[in-house]
This record gives sequence, structure tokens and C-alpha cells, in this order.
Amino acid sequence: MKQPSLRGFGHVDTWVFDLDNTLYPHHLNLWQQVDGRIRDFVAAWLKVTPEEAFRIQKDYYKRYGTTMRGMMTEHGVSADDYLAYVHAIDHSPLEANPAMGAAIAQLPGRKLILTNGSVAHAGKVLERLGIHHHFEAVFDIVAAELEPKPAAQTYQRFLTLHGVNPAKAAMFEDLARNLAVPHQLGMTTVLVVPDGSQEVVREDWELEGRDAVHVDYVTEDLTGFLAGLNARDRLA
Repeated sequence: MKQPSLRGFGHVDTWVFDLDNTLYPHHLNLWQQVDGRIRDFVAAWLKVTPEEAFRIQKDYYKRYGTTMRGMMTEHGVSADDYLAYVHAIDHSPLEANPAMGAAIAQLPGRKLILTNGSVAHAGKVLERLGIHHHFEAVFDIVAAELEPKPAAQTYQRFLTLHGVNPAKAAMFEDLARNLAVPHQLGMTTVLVVPDGSQEVVREDWELEGRDAVHVDYVTEDLTGFLAGLNARDRLA
């Protein structure tokens, strides 16, 4: 089991959250819908079979941070066309989460979203969860000038645009590799993992990194983790 980090939360005045598979349970597999539409987009654009499209999709995702970045770099795809197509999904599996809303509300300071998705997609997710009013802003892939996490320049753009001091910030993510730069910058980092009781659709590498040195804390229950911060006197 990973040892507790020396980094705490008492100094934190800015709370930064990833969106997909972080603010809602992994087992909803909402991202699986996006995944399928990405495959279809790649297949249609490159005129290849779904199987070959899936292979290319996952290769680009791992190498470039997003399939979109790979398609832009390798094949000149328009970001606007790509984002509009792949995020046209059914968000109805998401239900309001008042307990998470209450846990987020008690955190002192600012709350921001940092996602490789789009503002439009983030807005729909946050509305369905009933927690949109807790967040000051969404920093999306367009604000990142189409450079996805884990690119270092993306975090720098985010910090500059929103005036965030990383030494007084915490970052919550479902991909360990996306916490490496935040940790290096001084953020307290939290990896949100599947709860182990539900089947999830993820690549093996996406589930790695729980014991990485740049991961300060690991939780399978984000709401419980946030609600417990005050109880553990970390915010006193």
C-alpha cells in the first residue's frame, strides 16, 4: 500500500479537478461512448476498418496525450470538427451527486476544472452532476491551444491564465501520468482510481501509477476523500 504523503492540504487555496472518470465514477463508462465515436471518426477520416482505427486511436492517445492531437499532427484534422463529433454522446447515465457538491462546497478557496475535453462537454457533465455552480472556470483543450495534458506547457498556460500558485494548489486526476508535472510544480496530487467493485473499460496503462512518486494520495472514493479532509484536520 502506498505510504501517506508528506504533502497535505492545509495550505491549499485552489482545487483543480480533471473531469472525465474523476468527477464521476469510472464504472459509468461514459467515456466509452466518446471512445467509440473517436474510433468511428478515425475510421471515416482515414478510410480504414474499425479494428485498424481502434489501433491507431490508442496509439495516438498514448503517444500524443489525445487521439485528436495525433490526428491533427499526422493527418491535419480540424479540432473543431473532431470535438463536435466525439462529444456528441448521451450524458443521461450521469446523475446528480449532492454529496459531492457538499464536499466540494466545504473546500476553502477556488475550484477549477482542467480537462482535455471541451467546455461544452464539461458543461453538460457538471450540469448533470449538479455541481457546476461550485466551479469558477473550465480550462479545456481549446484554452490549452490544443496541447493536451500531460504536456508541461498546458499546465503553465492554465496556471498563468487563472493566476494559480501551484505551491498552494491540489490536483485531482484519474491518470497518474497527468499528475507528474503538477507534482513537480509543487501541487499536492490525488489519483482517483476505480473502486474495484464495478467493471471498467480502460487500457492497462491508464490504471498504472498508483505507487508513483508524483502521486501523493490515492482514493477510490473522491466524495468521501473530500468530505474527510476537514475531519482529518488537514484544512484547519
